[in-house]
Amino acid sequence: MGATPNQVVLAWLMAGGVVPIVGVSTLEQLEEAVGATELTLEDELRARMDAPC
Repeated sequence: MGATPNQVVLAWLMAGGVVPIVGVSTLEQLEEAVGATELTLEDELRARMDAPC
């Protein structure tokens, strides 16, 4: 996907209507978090992430 695991989790939360509160301490962390807003998860991936383990 070309995204970090953190970006995928943030994108998944936002796709479900959650606005995550993110704390960062470096510019790199901020850029990573903001990058999640540009990530679109495919329906199949979202379904897999929503499914119980």
